[in-house]
Amino acid sequence: MGTLILAVTSLLLYSIGTALQALSFRGQVHTNIAITTLIGMLALTAHGLLIAQTVHREGGFDFGFFQSSVLISWLIVFLLLGLNLRKPVQSLFLGVYPIAALTIIMGLITHSPSQMAPEYSYGMLSHIALSVTAYSLFTLAAIQAALLYLQNRQLKHNYNSILIRNLPPLQTMESLLFEMVWAGVVMLVLAIVTGAIFIDDIFAQDLAHKTVFSLLSLIVFLALLTGRYTRGWRGITASRWTLAGCALLMIAFYGSKFVLELVFHRGG
Repeated sequence: MGTLILAVTSLLLYSIGTALQALSFRGQVHTNIAITTLIGMLALTAHGLLIAQTVHREGGFDFGFFQSSVLISWLIVFLLLGLNLRKPVQSLFLGVYPIAALTIIMGLITHSPSQMAPEYSYGMLSHIALSVTAYSLFTLAAIQAALLYLQNRQLKHNYNSILIRNLPPLQTMESLLFEMVWAGVVMLVLAIVTGAIFIDDIFAQDLAHKTVFSLLSLIVFLALLTGRYTRGWRGITASRWTLAGCALLMIAFYGSKFVLELVFHRGG
């Protein structure tokens, strides 16, 4: 199937999913998990086939700036669909689906001068898989943190908005946030450890800044978890620390790739 057809199909399904979630949020339609999952799985399938044609090519993998974004957005949707089967995270689709659609559009209309990477060893593939999973989990955590921040602000002002009426209780939102942060921290630690083992020189190959920002983000998340269990951090404080850690991690990945590929025009 052609790349354009797969892209258009993915965009159409993500648009339908976003519209249904928005209408459900406003109370105009009723959607259940079965409908949400079906639309999401169809979009995920088309999205995955698109990745197979654009990332894994003859001669190796293309992990350029936009290609990596398309891959990560696929994994974010995959993780959210899985979480939605047992956790009240349906509101996150309103942020995740548009992000996935945007990465597909950018992948179609732009081109980053990335260098084709050869077939990787199992060790390097494990490092890449863990890194991508960590980025995906922390993206979900960032969206959750933003919703929690808004929920706290509006509750303090006794504002009975659509957002408040549709989100789960505050305690549930906080619990979900810390579950995501814990999972992300585990994946990030494993990614850093496998990188140290399988990358010949982790501070060479234009990886020094990426390593430093990844470690800084890990420190922020560990501080957040420590504050949670020793000082009872929650609500707006937890949201701010989560967003700060996610920002550092995004700088580590997207910042370095953006500068190398789109500013200096060097392969990632």
